[in-house]
Amino acid sequence: MTGSAVRLTARGLRHAFGTLQVLDGIDLDIPPGEVTVLVGPSGCGKSTLLGILGGMLMPTAGEARMQGEVAPGCLNALTYVFQDFSLLPWRTVAGNVSLVLEDTRLTAAQRRARITDVLTLAGLADFANAWPKHLSGGMRQRVGIARALAVRPAVLLLDEPLSALDAQTRALLLDEFSSLIARAGVTAVYVTHNLAEAVRLGHQIVVLSRRPGRVREIVRIARPILGRGSTDADLLAVEARLWELIRADATEVTRELERA
Repeated sequence: MTGSAVRLTARGLRHAFGTLQVLDGIDLDIPPGEVTVLVGPSGCGKSTLLGILGGMLMPTAGEARMQGEVAPGCLNALTYVFQDFSLLPWRTVAGNVSLVLEDTRLTAAQRRARITDVLTLAGLADFANAWPKHLSGGMRQRVGIARALAVRPAVLLLDEPLSALDAQTRALLLDEFSSLIARAGVTAVYVTHNLAEAVRLGHQIVVLSRRPGRVREIVRIARPILGRGSTDADLLAVEARLWELIRADATEVTRELERA
C-alpha cells in the first residue's frame, strides 16, 4: 500500500438531533496520511462528527469534503471500523476478510492476493484458516482491521475500536495498531475516550468541548514515536495537557448526569 493523498475538511459544521444541538461551528482539517484523533467528554459529539466526515450523516449546517486523488485499487474510499468486531463465526479469518471483496470487479486471483497481503500486514498470515472463536479479542480486532484494509481505503474511520478489549490487551495492541495504520498508508480519523491511546496513535489530537461540541484545541505530536512506551515523559506530558483541557467539561457532564 502507498501513502494516502486524500484529506478531509470540515467547515462550519453544525448538527442537531431534533432540538438537541450536538455540534456547533466545527472547522477542521484532516491531513493526508496522518492519524487524527477525536477526544472529549462523553456526549460531546465525537461519533457524530465521525459520521459526518464519513458521509453517514448529513450535517444540519456546514459541509464536510474529501479532497485528493483516490488510488485506482480503492474499492471503498471511506471505510469504518467499529468497536464490535462483527466477525462471522461460520467463516474462517480469510473468509471474513474476503466478505468485503465479494461482488466486486476483482478476479478470484486478485481477491486471494489482497487477502494474503492484508493478513500479512496484520500479522495474521498463519491464522488464515482459523475460526474466530479460536482467536483472542486482540486478534479478532486485527481481523476487523485487515478486512477494512482489504478494500484499500483512502480514509479509515475508527470509532473506539479498542474499547471492547481489556486494558492489558489494549495496551499491548497500541504500538502494533499504530504501526499497522502507518504501514497501510491511509488517512485515519480515530475516536476514543482513552487519552493514552490518543497520544500513542495521533499525529494531531482534536479536543472537543462538552455538548454542543466545539473545537477547544488541536494538539500536534511529532512522529514517529513507535517504541516509546507508556511511561515516556513527553507522551505523559501531552496526556496531562489533554486531561487539563477536558477535566472541567468532564466534571460538569458527570454532574449533569447525576442531577438527571
